[in-house]
Amino acid sequence: MSQENTSSIIVVGKLGAPYGIKGWLKVHSFTDDPVGIFDFSPWLIGQQGKWQSLEVVDWRRHNKGFIAKFAQVNDRDEAMAYTHAEISMDAAHLPELPQGEFYWRDLIGMSVVTDKGYSLGIVDDLMETGSNDVLVVKANSKDAFGQAERLIPFLTDSVIKEVKYDAREITVDWDPGF
Repeated sequence: MSQENTSSIIVVGKLGAPYGIKGWLKVHSFTDDPVGIFDFSPWLIGQQGKWQSLEVVDWRRHNKGFIAKFAQVNDRDEAMAYTHAEISMDAAHLPELPQGEFYWRDLIGMSVVTDKGYSLGIVDDLMETGSNDVLVVKANSKDAFGQAERLIPFLTDSVIKEVKYDAREITVDWDPGF
């Protein structure tokens, strides 16, 4: 994989310290289901802007986290070289989602428009709350309601009316004054 084409790479975890003397490393998973990080291999390991492919040959739970063994790493010294490196994957390898479900990264940058046609701005980020996800919408610079940012709950049917994937637009039932 070339270093220039990193736009489709997403970070899914991080390697920790070596474990034992046979090349195992601690693994910190950032995936919704922490075990899901092991559903794909090889992993792209990133250090100082360079990416290397490592194949996971074994893994297991350890305390509150995980440890993993790679085909190319056979002792503690080799494992040390990967300490704190990012674990990534190519977005092309993400599983297809059922109709109506989206990866957060796909929603960032989409325009948000009310069902009455008012442009609320662009999705800048998403937050997870206890009850539902929330769109963080960066308002347009000349927002008529003086808003810089809006927090809109991602509640399908009641607030989120339609996600037009190809048009990169989300239609919402939302009061622009909020």
